[in-house]
Amino acid sequence: MAFVAMSFFSPSYSLAQAEKKAFTPKIKTPDTSKELINDKSVSASTAEEEIPRERPASSYPAASAPRRLQQHGLGLGLGQTFLLGKYADYGDDKITLDLLYSYAASYSFDVLVNAHMSEHKHKNERMKTTGLTGSIKGRFVEYDNFSPFFLGGLGFYAPKARRDDQGNGRWTEQKVTFGLNFGGGVDLRLNDNYVVGVMGQMHCPFKVQQEDQSDLRGYYFKLLITGMYLF
Repeated sequence: MAFVAMSFFSPSYSLAQAEKKAFTPKIKTPDTSKELINDKSVSASTAEEEIPRERPASSYPAASAPRRLQQHGLGLGLGQTFLLGKYADYGDDKITLDLLYSYAASYSFDVLVNAHMSEHKHKNERMKTTGLTGSIKGRFVEYDNFSPFFLGGLGFYAPKARRDDQGNGRWTEQKVTFGLNFGGGVDLRLNDNYVVGVMGQMHCPFKVQQEDQSDLRGYYFKLLITGMYLF
């Protein structure tokens, strides 16, 4: 009986095992390790491209181009001379030419020498202005070869006027006198050798005393376009 019972239940037992094996199949998962490595490398390269790299300091434009010290300069100033005070009674304003010399003593200060001579006319009267001045030229700031400046100094003047005295023209005695000058302007350095700019300068000679006529006194202002050659 036992043998019959075992033979009766054994097919069902093997059938259950077969069914168990049939319903538990092995699932194969794809190998994504290579794809993950590629994704990481792509994301890293993308992140490097998205993050802007800092530019070297040398690639940025300089805030101020360096000036050369102990440098001489020769140039011209062309512009209008405005007679003021009593000088305006003996002549009209006119275009004049000045000679300029500069020396770069430091990064902030230059020595500027101005030499000029002009004659102005008004009806039968004349006014001659002659001067040789020295000034200290100080720079407020210098950025990208552009620099505003102020100047001031002393100089020698020899003004002379021809006055109309009852229809008779008479020249004053020409004497050398001391005087003041001051002003300001802007410079633009084109390169290491050439500078252009605009300058306004007031000249105030001291009065010139006369023996047999009234003293000569006055002042004048110059507005000039300047050009300098540096060497």
